Amino acid sequence: MYKRSLGKSGIEASVVGLGTWAIGGWLWGGTEEKSAVRAIHAALDNGITLIDTAPVYGFGRSEDIVGRAIADRRDEVVLATKCGLVWHMEKGKFHFYSDDEGVTSTHTKHKIYKYLHPDSIAEEVEKSLKHLKTDRIDLYQTHWQDPTTPIEDTMAALLKLKDEGKIRAIGVSNAKLDEIKSYGRIDSAQEKYSMLDRKIEKNGILEYCRKNNIAMLAYSPLALGLLTGKTKVGRQYGPKDLRINSQRFTSEYITRVNETLNEFSHLLETHNCTTAQLVIAWTFHQPGLTHVLCGARKPEQAFENAAAGDIQLTKNEIGRMNEIIMENLLT
Repeated sequence: MYKRSLGKSGIEASVVGLGTWAIGGWLWGGTEEKSAVRAIHAALDNGITLIDTAPVYGFGRSEDIVGRAIADRRDEVVLATKCGLVWHMEKGKFHFYSDDEGVTSTHTKHKIYKYLHPDSIAEEVEKSLKHLKTDRIDLYQTHWQDPTTPIEDTMAALLKLKDEGKIRAIGVSNAKLDEIKSYGRIDSAQEKYSMLDRKIEKNGILEYCRKNNIAMLAYSPLALGLLTGKTKVGRQYGPKDLRINSQRFTSEYITRVNETLNEFSHLLETHNCTTAQLVIAWTFHQPGLTHVLCGARKPEQAFENAAAGDIQLTKNEIGRMNEIIMENLLT
């Protein structure tokens, strides 16, 4: 498994990380905790060191599961979580309504706000440390940016936590380029990126982070499973699954994606890998993309994702893949 630095933090983490959004069950139709713990252990056993979670993933459930799973293996893990989405108070910028299973159109149980005031961050970090059963968080990230709190105040609070030893590195997620610049010295940015999601290439974020030695963590690299090649036309999703109303999960689009992925079949033979593994490898081979966060709720999924971290693609292979993607998916 290849490892790369998290910016200038001095922390090295596996190029393939485990994203635990799905493990929390929220927006994914629930989860099975015993299987999730086994998936985390499988990830660690197969070279993954980076585990990324957040309080809002299952409203504490994901952090709890991660904490239990790594309790006796904490030193093997580069542990990342987030702050800035709150539901126990109505402060900051309203984001969305939700119940324990998914986003709702009206206020049912949770009213989620983007809030990064120093007092809130101080409270959030203590809750995360408790859920994760640890005394430090390796990478602490602002989950979404709060327009009601000056960035300098948020950054001052994060630097204070770093001075106290409660966090080791600072990152942002879902940020605009001007926001990233305003934070000053950060170690990482986490953004949606896949063969289908290329916004950070166009808005300058990826290039800025590459030039300034800021690690870029890609989330949803498999586009909610669509880029695994395993999504079949007609698959049914539960009422709280975020894929149920997505235009990408229509029969026409699934067919289009699968036909495109089939054009990579010769590379699957060359590298003795699965489609998902090839897509993950393509992602961390993109200039400026340092780490790829892949979800897994079952041990076999974690094992498959981890194996992608050993794949080395040539420039010609990447170039041909880019041509196929551009011709079939980005036009």
